[in-house]
Amino acid sequence: MNNAGVWAGLLLLGFGGILFWQSLTLEYSTALGPGPGFLPLWLSGSLMLVSLLYIGESLKKEAIRLHALLPRGRALGNIGCAIGALIVFMLIVSFTGFVIAATALLFIVLAREFRWHWALCISGGISVAVFVIFQTLLDVPLPVNDFGW
Repeated sequence: MNNAGVWAGLLLLGFGGILFWQSLTLEYSTALGPGPGFLPLWLSGSLMLVSLLYIGESLKKEAIRLHALLPRGRALGNIGCAIGALIVFMLIVSFTGFVIAATALLFIVLAREFRWHWALCISGGISVAVFVIFQTLLDVPLPVNDFGW
């Protein structure tokens, strides 16, 4: 069972099943018409149907092997670096605030392509710019540290 299409279909089927089950906890209809559970119920049901059709189609066609889809070399390193940077961001953002956490995230990703001082300048500048735009112009609160940034 090394068919990537079947595994992707099973993953989508499971995801659709969870969404379907959760949508049953919402009210399907109200006195005014469709309720909050109407759209998620039908969308998740449609996702489950499409995933079953995809699994059937994947079983009929030539199998796509999982190992053929996975990246190798530098591309795999880039993916690992991005995932690692996101994990670091999630772990430190509540303590350091958005600016430092976003700078760390971007620095980890950019340091693979730029010299460290350029990566630090770019990541710091982008983080501060995003913070100013969201905090002041859009009035969207972002996590801050004891210094307010």
